[in-house]
Amino acid sequence: MSDEIWTRNEIESPCIRVCVIHPAAQICVGCYRSLAEIGSWSAMSSDERRKIMAELPARASTLVKRRGGRAARLSPDSATEG
Repeated sequence: MSDEIWTRNEIESPCIRVCVIHPAAQICVGCYRSLAEIGSWSAMSSDERRKIMAELPARASTLVKRRGGRAARLSPDSATEG
């Protein structure tokens, strides 16, 4: 039996399994898709998926990410002089 049956010529999902919706932007901070896009991804055409995939890098740059934990403690602008 050949594995060709299971091979699909489709655009893969950008999901990285970090499913958290940014409260202000209303997009996932893992893949940068909206809830509507996530929900309808499997029904979208390849052209629709390609269009969304092209938009994702710009969406990523618009999110303000929190700096907490070790990264925040080590950043020069968070250091206080005693």
